[in-house]
Amino acid sequence: MTSALSPQEKAIALKLAKESIRYGLESGKPLLVDISSLPENLQHTRASFVTLHKHGQLRGCIGSIIPTRPLALDISHNAFAAAFQDPRFPPVQADELDDLNIEISVLSMPEPLEFTSETDLLEKIRPGIDGLILKEGPYSGTFLPSVWEQIPDKREFLRQLKRKAGLPADYWSPTIRVFRYTTDSFSQPD
Repeated sequence: MTSALSPQEKAIALKLAKESIRYGLESGKPLLVDISSLPENLQHTRASFVTLHKHGQLRGCIGSIIPTRPLALDISHNAFAAAFQDPRFPPVQADELDDLNIEISVLSMPEPLEFTSETDLLEKIRPGIDGLILKEGPYSGTFLPSVWEQIPDKREFLRQLKRKAGLPADYWSPTIRVFRYTTDSFSQPD
């Protein structure tokens, strides 16, 4: 198991994310990161999400659920994508850069939840702790643990996750699969 990031590693990760957005403004591409000079924890293959807020409002959020590349590269790519490729928002402009608050969430490996019914599933969900991935056929969606701040009720959290996945809020099927993960989340000090 990879250890949690140290305060110094978190500061490096946040700097990388901001530099990738700045580089993206100039080049239209994510920052290329030389991981060999970075701390070992940032070289490990891990998944991350980068969330951008501007004046307290969501401005972009893109991430990876499954680890496929070194964490530093994942953060660089996701910061760029959150700034310029989140379909819910127009691309970030240069005059917004200093107003962005960057939050990085480093994910644990998703683990499948075993359940026999929706009630059983609801009993196993840990509010404030679990990020969830819901899959049903071609439909899938995820909520980071931070979403509990906006949707603290387990039943409503699951209903909204189904809607995000493209399913009706009251949908249920015995073939639904749910995975949980935790995050180590951090952002720039205000």
